[in-house]
Amino acid sequence: MGKNKLLVVEDDPGLQKQLRWSLDAYEVVTADDRETALAQLRRHQPAVITMDLGLPPDPDGASEGLALLSQILAASPDTKVIVLSGNQERANALKAIAMGAYDFHQKPLDADMLSLVIARAFYLHGLQQENRRMLQIQSDSPLAGIISRDPAILKLCRNVEKVAPSSATVMLQGDSGSGKELVARGLHQLSGRHDKRFVAINCAAIPEHLLESELFGYEKGAFTGAQRQTPGKLELAQGGTLFLDEIGDMALALQAKLLRFLQERVIERVGGRNEISIDVRVVCATHRNLKALAAEGGFRDDLYYRLSEIVLSIPPLRERAGDRALLAHHFRNKFCAGESRTLLAFSAEALAAIEAYGWPGNVREMENCIRRAVIMADGPQISPSDLGLPDGAEESLNLRQVREAAEYRVMVQALARADGSVVKAAELLGVSRPTLYDLMNHHGLK
Repeated sequence: MGKNKLLVVEDDPGLQKQLRWSLDAYEVVTADDRETALAQLRRHQPAVITMDLGLPPDPDGASEGLALLSQILAASPDTKVIVLSGNQERANALKAIAMGAYDFHQKPLDADMLSLVIARAFYLHGLQQENRRMLQIQSDSPLAGIISRDPAILKLCRNVEKVAPSSATVMLQGDSGSGKELVARGLHQLSGRHDKRFVAINCAAIPEHLLESELFGYEKGAFTGAQRQTPGKLELAQGGTLFLDEIGDMALALQAKLLRFLQERVIERVGGRNEISIDVRVVCATHRNLKALAAEGGFRDDLYYRLSEIVLSIPPLRERAGDRALLAHHFRNKFCAGESRTLLAFSAEALAAIEAYGWPGNVREMENCIRRAVIMADGPQISPSDLGLPDGAEESLNLRQVREAAEYRVMVQALARADGSVVKAAELLGVSRPTLYDLMNHHGLK
């Protein structure tokens, strides 16, 4: 794999040479004026550009540099532009940031710091491109809508692909907002029924006395207001898939009628006498523990076993490793495009807040949160205040720091439980007393 391409826009030959030498980790291409820079941009399409604002014919001002910045961002909005400026040009550097530049770095140059900023810019650009690829393939595969790197979710996707072609009734278990309907649609699209209808009904959203007629339909005159014969959701899904969300909220009397349908594959409309044969694959979902509910008498045992031929569990977002930041970038890309906004960046504090938050509403909550942030953000960055989340201390990924923090925490707990006795605390921790003394000394505990 070749080096990443970095475009350096600088009219000072000495500084240009210095940058090429200090940034030898990249394939450096150079330009010393606006026209050459735009030509290099078209030819090489670099992910990151460093540029001096003072370019000919206005080397002492910033007009030419700011004009170039505007053209670069118009031609290639994802490109990360790092502005190099002197102390006296700080106002222009801030203006460049407001226009959409990624960052600025003051002269005289600190080579190590600049290398760090450039590396971070390449990393961010790579993440954004990966998310764009995810968006592009979303329409190609029924399960591409599930954005994840989490092993449990990837295993779920493989199981959906195995189960989909069968006629088995599937139960999806997962918290509200975790993506149960998305998985149900994937089951439908990957089945032999994909050319027929996918019909969804939320059992918790419809009053008990209306749910029966909504599911099974009704005959004219079956009740007050029934002015014409109306098919139910089961009939509408003929040949396709019926998705029953929040099945645990269905009344016991209606559960009996659903059980009869699952056993006999026939229904009667409310107020009707004729049996109607229905060929429908049923997928249901719940956030409740139906087995426990059945044990308490709140759900029929026989219906539970009929519905749970195959059970697929969807983990909540808080348990999905790395998915919070991944999904945040995905939704940011989606809504920036949808709202016709220049692609916004997350501040480090915003990403830390996203990672630290528990997301009780799961993916649905995150989607709403990021959409609001994209609409409300004033500058080129999304901040924690735009997200409306509590500030999150950035989580350390340094293994030694994480290990020492955990070590300190468990030592303090053991000493508290042992009421300060080092002997008892050492027994609880499974270490010798001298070892515990060494650890206490290391962490400054007395």
